[in-house]
Amino acid sequence: MTTVPHDIDTPEIMVDRDVLQRNISRMAEAVATKGLALRPHAKTHKIHEIAALQLAAGAVGLTVATIGEAEVFAERGVQDLFIAYPLWVGPRQAERLRRLAERARIAVGTDSREAARTMGAALGDAAGTLDVLVEVDSGHHRSGVAPAQAVAVARAAADAGLRVAGVFTFPGHSYAPGMPTAAAHQEQQALAEAAALLADAGFEATRVSGGSTPSALLTEAGATTEVRPGVYVFGDAQQLELGRCAPGDIALTIAATVTSRHEGDGATPRRIVLDAGTKVVGGDRPAWATGFGRLMDFPDARITALSEHHATVVFPDGTDLPALGERVRVIPNHVCVAVNLVDEVAVVSGGEVVDRWRVAARGRNS
Repeated sequence: MTTVPHDIDTPEIMVDRDVLQRNISRMAEAVATKGLALRPHAKTHKIHEIAALQLAAGAVGLTVATIGEAEVFAERGVQDLFIAYPLWVGPRQAERLRRLAERARIAVGTDSREAARTMGAALGDAAGTLDVLVEVDSGHHRSGVAPAQAVAVARAAADAGLRVAGVFTFPGHSYAPGMPTAAAHQEQQALAEAAALLADAGFEATRVSGGSTPSALLTEAGATTEVRPGVYVFGDAQQLELGRCAPGDIALTIAATVTSRHEGDGATPRRIVLDAGTKVVGGDRPAWATGFGRLMDFPDARITALSEHHATVVFPDGTDLPALGERVRVIPNHVCVAVNLVDEVAVVSGGEVVDRWRVAARGRNS
């Protein structure tokens, strides 16, 4: 059993450098073998050192969720950034995008004619310096237009002076039991339809962008030119429960200490309490998940409740409870949320802390 290094004060996020590097290399090789470009989503980690490892492994650029995240990575020399979000661009956002486009190749998303027109007007003469991708809905039913509506949005963007480069989608419904394969198929269909319609309308849809961590390795070249997985670098409890990673693929855990312990008496559950609550684990729990997270070294235990500084972990009968004061490793349900809660992460290798990395884009939500 791997122990928490002695110089960790709990709760603290730990990143296993060796597992991280293996995850990065494996995804890069798998995507390249399919003939796809890899543009990983950096909102998962928000860390310069991890971005550098992804780019060194062959990523063509980074995906981000906000202008602020793009600014952070552009400041460190990342030359190709896609803000995969249907932005509403007013004067302040336009000025920030202008400055970004002077330093890097910038692409942004849009999913309405109104947003495209507003963006073009706000950017003015700089509108043609950005690539725009039209977001289509491939079954997640969040943002994005139906594929048949992509041409209308693209025409509005082009009329507003924007440079239409292609289409993108997020198959977020792949984050559900039994759904990754179906979601990947629906993604391919939606992207292929939208790209074909754009081509028929005279647009060069050179970028056809898709892929989530559950579906990225199921995506085939043809309809899609690039994929944008994010969670794969770390893994999390959701990916474990979906069967999209194994325990040995988990690179990020939260070191926590057992502060309370109760054997239970039939009327109360067998449980421990850890010093890692929502302020470091995050509070995400999909309806299908069996808990708020897991323990790396106790696979049958489940986090059944979280408060700000407490995690209640229930153990089934016949399993040993960790002792008071014992240090354990928590696997958060949603790793992207957990990382955004801390200023830095401890980097471990061989059971020792070898570095600490700053979460440089933490809180850059606008």
